[in-house]
Amino acid sequence: MSLVYLVAGEASGDVLGARLLAALRARDPSLAFAGVGGDRLAEQGLPSLFPMRELALMGLIEVLPNIRRLARRLDETVADIAARRPAVVVTIDSPGFTLRLAQRIRPLGIPVVHYVAPQIWAWRPGRIAKIKAAVDHILCLLPFEPVIFEAAGIPASFVGHPVLESGVDAGDAARFRAAHGLAAEAPVLVVMPGSRRMEVKRLLPIFGQALRLLAPRVPNLTVALPVSAVVAEAVQAGVRDWPGRTLLVTDLAGKHDAFAAAREHGAGLIKSGTSSLEMAVAGVPHLVAYKVNPITAAIVRRLVRVPFASLVNLLADRRVVPEYLQEAATPQALAEGLAGLLLDAAPAAAQRAGFAEMLLKLRPQEGLPSAAAAAVVLNRIEDHA
Repeated sequence: MSLVYLVAGEASGDVLGARLLAALRARDPSLAFAGVGGDRLAEQGLPSLFPMRELALMGLIEVLPNIRRLARRLDETVADIAARRPAVVVTIDSPGFTLRLAQRIRPLGIPVVHYVAPQIWAWRPGRIAKIKAAVDHILCLLPFEPVIFEAAGIPASFVGHPVLESGVDAGDAARFRAAHGLAAEAPVLVVMPGSRRMEVKRLLPIFGQALRLLAPRVPNLTVALPVSAVVAEAVQAGVRDWPGRTLLVTDLAGKHDAFAAAREHGAGLIKSGTSSLEMAVAGVPHLVAYKVNPITAAIVRRLVRVPFASLVNLLADRRVVPEYLQEAATPQALAEGLAGLLLDAAPAAAQRAGFAEMLLKLRPQEGLPSAAAAAVVLNRIEDHA
């Protein structure tokens, strides 16, 4: 019986890992699993070595106060892998932690597959040498990534983007409206402030101020906030004084239903990242906003090499979705942008046309992304046996 060791460091990686685990088990029911994960991986039967939420940090300044704790968790994970001797270690995103882990376990001779390619095409291309020294294979979500890593001598495979099997386009708008007593044409705004506590802390006040400016212009607006368990308490506290009606959505079906309701009559206000792709798959017109510590922002600006923050815009190679970053992420600007989407059909229609064009680029050659990823992992186990 082969042991697969999975390490996820945040909510999106937890979901990705859970789908991968299910796809691996479907291909080989004899596999055993261990590692670090959250609720989704736990649902698949993975006992986490410690609570994943301790790794869900972002930003140079935000991480500094937690360095000692992170170092202890890194030591624990290395020791657990050394004791268990898995057939393969799959590190999922969160490169600040997972790639350090990969470097530490390299002397053990255990193959390491990293799921979600570090975005060296966007910033800090010099990392590629360290990545090459740490991992044996990279599973890429974007079609242009494998050639970049293979040119540096790192085996890489495009497995398709997991948003395609997330079910975000399969929600039931009528069910959402019935569950919350909403009229058929009542506008719904989906707000997604992030899956990390520091993101939520920084973005929620700005989003709340924007909604206070927007509320008089859009009567009967309902705000739906899909949140992970990691940040649910912080979000609930942060939206208590928001205008109108706010609904926290903590289950996956409810999230997809909220997307469907917003697709019919509404829009989205989200932080940059995978959330933008989810909105695109669901057909929800939206704005992207993001803000980090000013020191972090100053450093990142010196390193970033791409023109857009939104993956939708990067893949489309044009500005399909409006972006409000750092100083541009003001309540006034966000309120004006949302009013445009909620009160004028033309900008929303233009976004949906861009979504359709972009999504064609995200599919693997055949099958689902999780199945394609599982095939690569199993090949690595066989090659190393």
